[in-house]
Amino acid sequence: MTALRPEVAESDRDGRPGAGTPASESEGTGLVQLHESIAALLASRGQWRQAYQHLRSAFDLVYADQDDPPQVPEQLRREVDRLRREHAEAREQSLRDSLTDSYNRRYLDERLLDIVAERGSTAAGLAIALIDLDWFKQVNDTFGHLLGDRVLQRVVELLQEELPEGGFCARYGGEEFVLVLPDVEPGPAVEIAESARSRVERHAWASLAPGLRVTVSIGLAYEPPPAGGPTRAPVAPEQQLLRADSLLYTAKQSGRNAVAYRANGRVLLAGAASGRRGIAESRVAGY
Repeated sequence: MTALRPEVAESDRDGRPGAGTPASESEGTGLVQLHESIAALLASRGQWRQAYQHLRSAFDLVYADQDDPPQVPEQLRREVDRLRREHAEAREQSLRDSLTDSYNRRYLDERLLDIVAERGSTAAGLAIALIDLDWFKQVNDTFGHLLGDRVLQRVVELLQEELPEGGFCARYGGEEFVLVLPDVEPGPAVEIAESARSRVERHAWASLAPGLRVTVSIGLAYEPPPAGGPTRAPVAPEQQLLRADSLLYTAKQSGRNAVAYRANGRVLLAGAASGRRGIAESRVAGY
């Protein structure tokens, strides 16, 4: 971290202030150095707000004897801008899954709460698609975990294609992912989920390893706009995730490689799977 203090005379070898340097000035310089050192330490730990406060204290000490309020020097501006950039980068990294670079569970939970709060003042629908890789344990057992990791990374890339504005993908855990689709109607939400499933199925997986095939099952839960406007409390994110999980169970029990959703009180399968017989019942009572 670049020093903020002006030039002062160096101390003698025995630690006393240099010639012509008052003791109070030396003590002030020491405090400036202390604040700068603490700021650098806090910044290295990601404690950006506290680091900035110590930089500000160092700045105030340097200009404490001036009658007029000093202009913030360019040097301090650069330090603060750097801290803000590093803060933003660290914040973004803390919300990303380290393997797939999709958002992580922490971001999912935070963003869903924000979306639900926003829906309290709007009349927008919300779709949540819970996605699970079919037979992924067999992929790891047959081709190894390193290739399994590459499969997860590629699946995320495929899932994130063609997402609408405001939509995002998050890793829910293991080989499970979530697509969050705000401000959509039921029909387009089903189309987005089915398109994602189809992209995964049609991908050239054999280019990674001969004989490799990957498919996903998807449970799509849709929460319509509040009836009569934003007067009715929206469904909590946990409840909608439970509904999506129940529909994912239906997709798996009905043959996998399918999107299960509910329309007009019935559980249906989308796309190519729509003609299957014996669709499994939902695990959530009354849904």
